[in-house]
Amino acid sequence: MRIAIINGPNLNLLGKRETDIYGNQSFDSYLLELQSKYPGVELSYFQSNVEGELINEIQKIGFAYDGIILNPAGYTHTSVALGDAIAAIKCPVIEVHISNVHAREEFRKLSHVSGKSVGSIFGLGLKGYELALRWLIDK
Repeated sequence: MRIAIINGPNLNLLGKRETDIYGNQSFDSYLLELQSKYPGVELSYFQSNVEGELINEIQKIGFAYDGIILNPAGYTHTSVALGDAIAAIKCPVIEVHISNVHAREEFRKLSHVSGKSVGSIFGLGLKGYELALRWLIDK
């Protein structure tokens, strides 16, 4: 089973930025934990601060992988193109957000990704990635 995790802008700074919202752990160290916990799953990881690169990655793997766990970060609220990319591929996408976007600024309540994803997980910290992974494995 091949699952991709794709993170959007500023998530390369996890563990350093706004730790009161996003926690102290880097995504690289969290990814190592996931890989050791699920050795039978081939996990790939991609992060970019550039919208087009995220779209290219979704298109590249969207017909070959068994699922995508996507945290589009700030592009969630602005990128119709990310939603369109999800609609264009065959594998299921689960939208994940570390913080509860519905408890934050008003503009964060709009997602161009949720309606194209099979499900969304908000506000459970990094644990949301594992919950998404478990759903894709069980599916």
